[in-house]
Formats: sequence, structure tokens, C-alpha cells
Amino acid sequence: MQWKAKTNHQENQSNMHQDFLQLINNKMKFRFFLLKNLPAALFSGVKLETATEENCVVTVPYKWFSKNPFKSTYFACLAMAAEMSTGILALGNIYKKEPKISMLVVDIHGEFFKKADELTRFTCNDGLLFQDAITKAIQTQSATAVTAKSDGYNKEGLLVASFSITWSFKAKSTLAK
Repeated sequence: MQWKAKTNHQENQSNMHQDFLQLINNKMKFRFFLLKNLPAALFSGVKLETATEENCVVTVPYKWFSKNPFKSTYFACLAMAAEMSTGILALGNIYKKEPKISMLVVDIHGEFFKKADELTRFTCNDGLLFQDAITKAIQTQSATAVTAKSDGYNKEGLLVASFSITWSFKAKSTLAK
């Protein structure tokens, strides 16, 4: 009986994750989300290309609002797109989850390899790491950190920048309600 209950719980969590993916992959709903929660990303032209349970691809253009005086994409816009490619995977794993989970970026490290003077596409393939960290945070009732990698490539497939972003997750206390 316990195995069956666990299976139903896992199925319910997977359904909630799928609901999140349907919402976030809807271009209009995603733009509204950015307008409401991350207007700088919207104005900079950051866009979600695809999101699944395992990976996420986010783009940032080189344009007037995202450029720097050196004729390349401002590093903060690159970092914003990289962080978003990891953050969407994290959000998908905490969407409607009980108990509620808080999440926070606790560290970010970036390396730059090539001038970002055109569209840069950031990909994170660490969705399963987030699932494991959030499960551990719930089981241990303590903060759990996970570092996800997001690599940004130009249209020619050359590595422009690579970011490592560390997220911390903690289950919110049910006694605080």
C-alpha cells in the first residue's frame, strides 16, 4: 500500500511539472510572466526557446537594449539568460509542490570566451539535479544546494560564455501557517 501511495504522489508531482511546462512554453504567458516578474529580461529581449523536465534553452540577442559600449552583449544580460535557463528548471520542480519550497541563488560564476555580438543561446541540461536536490531538501528539512551549468553559444556553435549557478532550496515549515 505504501508503494502505491508513493507512486501516486510521484505521478501527481510529474503532472504538476507538466502543467508548469505547458504554461512556461506558451509564448504569450511567458512574456506576461516576464513583464510581471522580470521586466529587465523582457526589455533585454531574453526569450525561452524550449523547456523540458531535463533541459532548458534561453536566448538573449545583441541589440540596443542589451549592448555595452564595447559592441557586445552586456555581461549582465548574458548572466540573466544563463540564470533563467537554470531557474526555469528549478521553478518547474517546485511548482505547486507541498510543502512549499523556497529557492535562492547563492553563487554565480561566469567565464567568457568569445565576444557576444549576436544572438546567444544558453542551454542547461541539469533538470534532474534539481529534482534530487528538492527531494533531499524535503526529506532532511534543511537547505540543499545544487550547482547547475549553463553554456552560451553563438549561431556558429562557438562557446561564448559558461556560467555555474548555485541554487539553494529549503522546504518551508508547515508549522508557520
